[in-house]
Amino acid sequence: MSNTDLWDTLSANYDRFVNWEQRLAREMPFLERLLSEHGARRVLDVACGTGHHAIALAEQGYEVVGTDISAGMVRRARQNAEAAASAVNFVQASFGELREAVGGPYDALLCLGNSLPSLLSQEALGAALVDMAQVLVPGGLIVIQDLNYDRIWPRRERFMPLVTHRQGEEEWLFLRVLDFHEQTLTFNMIIFRKQSQEWEYDVKSTELRPIFKDELEKRLVHAGCAAKQFYGDYAAHPYERDTSGDLIVVAQREDARQAA
Repeated sequence: MSNTDLWDTLSANYDRFVNWEQRLAREMPFLERLLSEHGARRVLDVACGTGHHAIALAEQGYEVVGTDISAGMVRRARQNAEAAASAVNFVQASFGELREAVGGPYDALLCLGNSLPSLLSQEALGAALVDMAQVLVPGGLIVIQDLNYDRIWPRRERFMPLVTHRQGEEEWLFLRVLDFHEQTLTFNMIIFRKQSQEWEYDVKSTELRPIFKDELEKRLVHAGCAAKQFYGDYAAHPYERDTSGDLIVVAQREDARQAA
């Protein structure tokens, strides 16, 4: 199953898998602080999923565009925006297609939710970061959040926390399991659903390539960006290679005149 197939299929359950009230309460103060510090008003949310970050930012007065490679995710994001009476524009576009699909320039770009590891080569990652930089104003802000593979990869940490959701008489369990290979890993999402006292399950999988801090920092430099801060979570604790759950990178596109 390709990356697109996974997220197209998962889009129907993604808003059950994520507790958005809790997630936005944890993440939005961090994001809004950064955007405010950089005077950003026009924001591009890349790999936006079902659109909740973009919608929440629009509710705070930001002009927001969201992109995602998955047609199912974009469709769900548009439905969520309509339900919230939000003016966010959602566009189907993959990494490397931003400049062509949504133009710019933007003051800030977000790429959250461990999305970049879907790029399966260093070349693809480099091209995606160049494309991101090109849609930003000079000095524009980039915020990237991935899992901390510097910790996960050497330890072969296979199991991620179980997520549950209940809606009326129905119940869902979401179990995520990683299978490690020589240079990549398989991300497996096992979805258990209980209806009429009977359980059924489905398994969706996709290939990911771990991105480590040093590689991401290097690729950002090659894309014309400078990494400014590294955090280990949305509480803004400093990144710790051996213990942090996340790798959150805050970078800026360099002014071409300064880079020269």
